[in-house]
Amino acid sequence: MDLSKITTLKNLESAFAGESMANRKYLFFAEVARKLGFADIAKLFRETAEQETQHAFAHFVLLHPELVIENPGALTDEQKRQIMSHCLDLAIEGETFEYTTMYPQYAETAKQEKNNSALTEFINQAKESVVHADTFREAAHRFGLLKHVEHYHADRYTEALEVLTGGRPAPKAVGQSPTTRKWICKQCSMIYDPVTGDPDSGVAAGTPFEAIPDDWKCPICGATKKSFVLLEETVPA
Repeated sequence: MDLSKITTLKNLESAFAGESMANRKYLFFAEVARKLGFADIAKLFRETAEQETQHAFAHFVLLHPELVIENPGALTDEQKRQIMSHCLDLAIEGETFEYTTMYPQYAETAKQEKNNSALTEFINQAKESVVHADTFREAAHRFGLLKHVEHYHADRYTEALEVLTGGRPAPKAVGQSPTTRKWICKQCSMIYDPVTGDPDSGVAAGTPFEAIPDDWKCPICGATKKSFVLLEETVPA
């Protein structure tokens, strides 16, 4: 199978470009805010920029698993040079894609590519094709999760803008019930909702965060369960 023709692969490339661009844009905004004396907003932009970096890294790992270095000490000098040569080649031929609304469209497309005929084709292929199928499933899951993360980021920026123009921040509170209150990853802003759970990681819908196994990790950035904190949500008027 020619993976260059798979839509999800192209979407991963576009998503990486979009997240990378967002990182630099938010750092630029942070510098503007710093110069104008808005330290809190500058901090908000810097924090979000780092989270966008984590999103971009997660995409790139799926695109180029050959660049994931688990044990550098086990590599020969020639292997190290080959890897660096590959990185330089990728840097030279790299492209930049600009998109504004990625994740809802990409998640839907990835799900569409998991139809029965496609799944049958993947199963009948060699081991390499099975690995590719797993990659597409993980990509679909990640796109779905990041849609909510970007919504969260947009809400934070909207509130910051309202405060900047004289408004007041909306009251927020942590949910009282373990079956409905949400948790957020401090590293990448992935939001765990017990109502939906994380089925792709073996966590069934309706599972409170406290009941998740301790070895569970963030499906976006790989952070441990300890990296999550309770999410304060806007209190309905």
